[in-house]
Amino acid sequence: MEFIFMLTRDDRTIADALEVYESIRDTGVRHVGFKDVGVDRPTLQKLTDAMHADDRVVMLEVVSTSREDELHSIEAAAEVGVDYILGGTHVDQALALLAGSPVRYCPFPGTIVGHPSELRGSIEEIAAHARAMTARDGVHGVDLLAYRHRGVDPVALTKAVVEASDGPVIAAGSIDGEQRIRALKAAGAWGFTIGSAILTGQLPGGPDIAAQITGTLDIAGRP
Repeated sequence: MEFIFMLTRDDRTIADALEVYESIRDTGVRHVGFKDVGVDRPTLQKLTDAMHADDRVVMLEVVSTSREDELHSIEAAAEVGVDYILGGTHVDQALALLAGSPVRYCPFPGTIVGHPSELRGSIEEIAAHARAMTARDGVHGVDLLAYRHRGVDPVALTKAVVEASDGPVIAAGSIDGEQRIRALKAAGAWGFTIGSAILTGQLPGGPDIAAQITGTLDIAGRP
C-alpha cells in the first residue's frame, strides 16, 4: 500500500513546507503532497519542482469549499505540474479543465461539507457515487475521507468503495496510527495520506518527522 506524506496540518499546507520537505528528502517516501490552501502559488511551484527533481510523485488535494475556488485550484495545480489532483467535488467542470492533461484526477466520493472536510452519506450512496465517477473518462480513482465520516464504519466503507471503484482508492484524513493503516490495507485501499499526525509526532519514531516517515513506510509495507 502506498503512503503519501502530506505537508499539511488541519487541512492546510504548512507555512514552512519547503523547510520540512528539505528535512525528509533522504527518506524513502515516494509520494508527497500538499493542499490547495495555506501557501501561495509560487511556493506550490517550488515544492513541485523540488519533488520532481528528487523523482517523487507530487499530489495536491483540493479542499476549497466554493466551486470557484476549487476550479481555480485545479487549474493552478495542472499548471504547476502536479502528478495527481485529489479531492474536489465539481467533477464535470474539473474534467473540462483537465482535458488533455496528464494529471491523474481522484475526486471525493459522497457529500463533502465544511473545512476541515467531512464526509456524509450512507455506505451504499458513497460506493455508488464512486462507481459512477470512476466509470468516466478522465477520473483515475477516488479520494475517500473514510475516517472523516461520523456515522459509518470506516473499514466497511473503504471495502465497499474499493469494490465499487474502477481505479485506486486513496484514504485521506484522520489516519493517525498503525491500527488505522493496517485496517485500510486489509480493506483494499491503494494508498493513504498522513499529514497532521506526523507533524504532531503521533507515529512511531516521533517527534522526528523523517523517522516517522520511515516507520510509516515500514507499516505500509508489512504483509
